[in-house]
Amino acid sequence: MKSATLPPPAQRKPPQAKSAAAKKSSRAPDQLVKAIEKGLAFSELETLRAHLDLPLEQLAEKLGIGRATLHRRKVSGRLDPDESDKVVRFARLFAQAEEVFEGKHEARQWLSFPQYGLGGAIPLDYARTEVGAREVEKLLFRIEYSVYV
Repeated sequence: MKSATLPPPAQRKPPQAKSAAAKKSSRAPDQLVKAIEKGLAFSELETLRAHLDLPLEQLAEKLGIGRATLHRRKVSGRLDPDESDKVVRFARLFAQAEEVFEGKHEARQWLSFPQYGLGGAIPLDYARTEVGAREVEKLLFRIEYSVYV
């Protein structure tokens, strides 16, 4: 008697190499906390800006960093702990969106346009607070796992 063989299940695309933003948000928690408390290098903000493809002033506004403060941070080369925490938050969201949508361009688009699941809010604007960022993460999770609630 022949045994039936089932075709292999559909497989997702192989994971791509992690971006710098994804690597930053995937550090060991104790290392990440220490880096945030010390204050990240200004170059981390510039790296996030490149990943999100936003002008630096626009990203700083979304992070709640004023123009004069942005200039001072650029000169000193270091962000304060609160600003560092926000940079890591946005990097974490970008990494999650990049994974869910399987591309940087798609992640940027999704994060920059109003989303029905957030009541029409733009995810990067909604994520200005940690509570808002958690809601964006929940929505990305629901999209990834096709959970319609």
